[in-house]
This record gives sequence, C-alpha cells and structure tokens, in this order.
Amino acid sequence: MARAATFALALAALGAVATAHAVQPDEMLPDPKLETRARDLSAGLRCMVCQNQSIDDSDATLAHDIRVLIRERLAKGESDEAIKAFLVSRYGDFILLKPPLKMNTLLLWGGPPLILLLGAASVLAGVRRRAKTNLPPSPLTVAEERRVAALRSP
Repeated sequence: MARAATFALALAALGAVATAHAVQPDEMLPDPKLETRARDLSAGLRCMVCQNQSIDDSDATLAHDIRVLIRERLAKGESDEAIKAFLVSRYGDFILLKPPLKMNTLLLWGGPPLILLLGAASVLAGVRRRAKTNLPPSPLTVAEERRVAALRSP
C-alpha cells in the first residue's frame, strides 16, 4: 500500500514537472483573457534556440523576447492571426510547432516518414542479405572428400 502511494506521488510530481512553464510573472498580462490568448499563441510556437520546445516552455532569452512581443501586440489589440503572420514573416514557418503543409515545408512533413521508410528498407535488405549467407553448406564433391581424407591421414 505504501509502495503504491509512493508511486502515485512520484507520478504526480512528474506530471507537474511536465506542465511547468517558463513564463515569468513580470511577463504576464493583467487581463486574464489576454493572458490566456498569449499562452495559447506561445504554446504553438517553437523556440528557435531549443527547437523542440514551445516558447512557453523555454527559458531561452529569445523565447522570452517573443513572449513579451506577443503580449505587447495583444495589448495593442492585434489578432492572433496577425501576430502569427508577423512571427512567420520574421522567422519563417519553422517557428510554428505545426507548420502548414506547403511546398517549402514538405520536407518538414515528409522527412520523418521518409526516414522511417528508408530505415525499414535497410533493415529488410540486411535481413535478406543475412538469410542468403546463412544457407546450409552444400555436400562435398568426391574430389573434395578425397582431399579432406588426404589431409586427415598422417
């Protein structure tokens, strides 16, 4: 029972760590609706330094600057789409954690499945190559048997 409680407590602690945000109190907007919009926007934007974190989760200086920029633009009354469009024009589609599917982002969308297919093909080729080399040996010819017998005799 104590072990289960300890496990549940550890699991809850891990869940709390996973949802931690890097947003500092001095960045937050006083209006809860605007702050919610800012969080929603920043959760979908990639940190250009960390690259696999949203700017909401990143402690990088650039992520902080972008979070502040988002909040300034929201306070001025800009729409979420206008802010995203500004950031995309400045940093490219790569700033979006889910970039749109278009010609210049095709590699971002198609790269992982392509790598997976190439890996599967190489594994399959290796298995086939190994299967060919593990064939049972063919029986010795009469000449080979005489040669072996000659080598065994003293």
